[in-house]
Amino acid sequence: MSEKMAKRMYFGTDGVRDVANRGVMTPEMATRLGVAYVRFLKSRGVDAPKVIVCRDTRASGQMLELALGAGMMSMGATVVSGGVLPTPGVSFLLRNGTADGGAVVSASHNPAEYNGIKFFGPDGQKLSDEEEAAIEGFLEFEPHHRPAGLGMGVYSETLEFRDQYSQWLSSCYDGASPVKGIVVDCANGAIGPVVERVFASWEPRIIWAEPDGTNINRSCGVMHMESLAEAVVKSGAPLGVAFDGDADRTLLCDPKGRVIDGDLMLWVLARWLKLRGGLGSGVVATVMSNMALEENLGSEGIKLFRCPVGDRYVLETMVREGAMLGGEQSGHVIVKPWVESGDGLCTALLFIRACEELGESFDGLCDRFERYPQRLINFRVKDRDGVLNSHELAAAVRSAEEIIGRWGRVFVRPSGTEPLIRVLLEAKDPSRLESASAVFSEVMGKLIG
Repeated sequence: MSEKMAKRMYFGTDGVRDVANRGVMTPEMATRLGVAYVRFLKSRGVDAPKVIVCRDTRASGQMLELALGAGMMSMGATVVSGGVLPTPGVSFLLRNGTADGGAVVSASHNPAEYNGIKFFGPDGQKLSDEEEAAIEGFLEFEPHHRPAGLGMGVYSETLEFRDQYSQWLSSCYDGASPVKGIVVDCANGAIGPVVERVFASWEPRIIWAEPDGTNINRSCGVMHMESLAEAVVKSGAPLGVAFDGDADRTLLCDPKGRVIDGDLMLWVLARWLKLRGGLGSGVVATVMSNMALEENLGSEGIKLFRCPVGDRYVLETMVREGAMLGGEQSGHVIVKPWVESGDGLCTALLFIRACEELGESFDGLCDRFERYPQRLINFRVKDRDGVLNSHELAAAVRSAEEIIGRWGRVFVRPSGTEPLIRVLLEAKDPSRLESASAVFSEVMGKLIG
């Protein structure tokens, strides 16, 4: 964890997140965050900010959105709600000058009992660590002045945002042929109505698009790709596309039900952008991306830059290095100039378009992208920092590294959204991977009981 990230008490990898109505994600906290965010905007010279808010399909979403909006209005902000709208929809609207800032009430891929709040700047980008720390600074003390009368903010709702976002997404696929009969898994989340508009002429089979407030991400979406794989294979579909609850991520399935993850998408999109002269200096991927991505890009003369986990850090590195493409193995992908943060449906459309223009068949990609075998192990812990700094964990890492050797790696990081320590083991030799995993699990099992 970087020093900058450690300074924040409430913000994690992707906003403030917890079980809804408990812990830090209460209506009271949402109101405080709304106040703090508007104070933050005013400190940046925006005297009377207009803010877009939206939410995913969780039962707690409206409660938290209204509480968040109340805090914003109490500080004089005009709040416009887009209702249920994918997170990248807010980024799109901000890039087009619709408002001075934005917020999304969503816990992304987490189960339905969780919820969260994440903020955007006027450029459609997620806030930096320093900006989130500044918002937390405004949480520490009450404002000296609150407006009254006509100085208070107003609230309105609109469905126009959904239509504008859908129309823009359709333009991302201009000139390419629709892929008839694809299967689309909406994760019972915010993307359902948008998918219906964008894929209207594709004759898609849309699944998991009946949210009831409690079923978001449940046995569906990017966290449960077996559901999409089964639907694709059974129907003989040419491709499957899955999203998470707020649709800032996507993963795909080929006709055989094999997962096309973010690494593979980056490999295809990089070659496509290079052909178009729009790749820039190379590709940005996180420390979690498979070493095979680096090998495959290298064979095409494309440089890979590594960064910490989180699409905010992907974008920061892209800007610093002059890269026009970046993303995560988990399906957050940023393709400039189309987007400034992860957008699952835009990514899927551009990937399909890239395959067509490169002459790639969906069913052959997985065979040609030979990944290093990986093992991702999640350890649920009570004292995350204590375990991270323990001699036992350091010993487990050394043991695993000795087994794996030079053709692989061991990477340990804390989850930014859950009480977990995530361990990635990677080795070109599968037998070494199995041995290292067994040793690591044994040591960690003793450590955390």
